[in-house]
Amino acid sequence: MFVDLIAKKRDGLNLSPVEIREVINSYTHGAIPDYQMAAFLMAAYLNGLTDEETIEMSLAMAESGEKIDLDFLGEKAVDKHSTGGVGDKTTLVLLPLVAACGIKVCKISGRALGHTGGTIDKLEAIPGFRTSLTIKEAIEQVNKIGIAVFEATADLAPADKKI
Repeated sequence: MFVDLIAKKRDGLNLSPVEIREVINSYTHGAIPDYQMAAFLMAAYLNGLTDEETIEMSLAMAESGEKIDLDFLGEKAVDKHSTGGVGDKTTLVLLPLVAACGIKVCKISGRALGHTGGTIDKLEAIPGFRTSLTIKEAIEQVNKIGIAVFEATADLAPADKKI
């Protein structure tokens, strides 16, 4: 039962890879209500996750749906992920500069992140700028102009969005 996994993490015990996968898969498929997942996440936050639990949870979230194969980027490719903060001081400036230097960039960004909105919200304020790309369109755009900044599709790691 999921309540037992909440209690286990609440009590500071470690979860097995199978248990972590159960948490992510069950919640993603609607078998666990939001309030129970919130309780689990609070227990995980208060007691921490081991490196192994963190890795397993990250993999389970990534594997909860479709994934993008970025091998097409080749040897010269970069990834940029936010560490938090406000203002999009990095993505909107750095990524076009990196692409202009010939390094391909394929960036999935979020929306409604805090009081300033997310990168996607800002980009959509530009008339004609489209951020709802399919994975195929994003790959084509990167191959054509060296960069794509877009929002995740509903099928791309749905656990990440749901959590």
